[in-house]
Amino acid sequence: MPQGDHGLAPPPQELRFCRSSDGVRIAYARHGSGPPLVIATCWLSHLQYDWQSPVWRHFLSDLGEIATVVRYDERGHGLSDWDVDDYGLEARIADIEAVVDDAGLDHFALMAMSQGGPPSIAYAVRHPERISRLIFYGSYAAAFRDPTPDDLELDRVFEQLIKVGWARPDSAFRRVFTSMMIPGATEEQMRWLDELQRVAVSAENALASRRQRKRADVVDLLPQLSAPTLVLHSRHDRMNDFQDSRFLASMIAGARLVVLESSNHIVLGDEPAWQVFLDEVAPFLAADRKPTEPAAGVDATSVLSPRELDVLRLAAEGKDNASIAKSLTLSVRTVERHLHNTYTKLGIQGKAARAAAVARLMTRT
Repeated sequence: MPQGDHGLAPPPQELRFCRSSDGVRIAYARHGSGPPLVIATCWLSHLQYDWQSPVWRHFLSDLGEIATVVRYDERGHGLSDWDVDDYGLEARIADIEAVVDDAGLDHFALMAMSQGGPPSIAYAVRHPERISRLIFYGSYAAAFRDPTPDDLELDRVFEQLIKVGWARPDSAFRRVFTSMMIPGATEEQMRWLDELQRVAVSAENALASRRQRKRADVVDLLPQLSAPTLVLHSRHDRMNDFQDSRFLASMIAGARLVVLESSNHIVLGDEPAWQVFLDEVAPFLAADRKPTEPAAGVDATSVLSPRELDVLRLAAEGKDNASIAKSLTLSVRTVERHLHNTYTKLGIQGKAARAAAVARLMTRT
């Protein structure tokens, strides 16, 4: 059974642009509802193209149900400026600063995805008062920590593949990277990621950004992180080694490591590991949610997402969670998560929460 609304179009996103400290325009997007979550982007992203993706759609849709998601295209990628010379760590930190300032965020959770680790760690150390909590997803503090000769040789091979095959209409060369990122994907998903590589970044920018990312090393900053931290990583990730996250969790005080039983760098929506991801991230972010006073004036239809309202309306018809799941083509655990979010938003708790939430809905319909 699907683990979310993966067959449905995600809710609309709001696209904006801001300028980093060196004048580079950075594209960012906002969607969803709930506590703010800033995503420090991974290597490949395109805010518009990702929106219809069979690889990313579940990620955007499901996270938007539990948080107000702010994500951006890195400099030289996607809808951000491509005419860029500086891909260094300081420039990437400045990009995060520009995005959160332009978005008007004073206090937020920060999710470092993949290569987003180093700038996120540095930002959190410089601005601890603005970080409510940290999430690392398939990430690291240093891309090349103690590389072996084989690691260095493999890196040279990858660079040559980018030079020779990145821009070719034939995706054979790009498929090498796709097969490493999502080895468990369908052919449709692999074709989409093949194409994302071509539309998200030029070969020249891919090479330049990759070379400067390899120099980023913020291992020494890890003991300075003080925010609650959740670290998630696929056990058999072929892009970033699981040991990178094990190291992160061991170096950050109080950090918790969650192993995702997957071989995909990008955990796909129909994998059990994706539900594990949501079951960990949703309650972790829920602590940032501002409690809603359970006063009679709170309108359920104004604070709940469309999917939460769908679930609550079926609950009002007397359906149990299994029946609701079948009606909406969701998993039972996803229905439970929507109900939990509903109770939190309405400021309701206890054994009578379901009845109280239904009553709140009925008074407004």
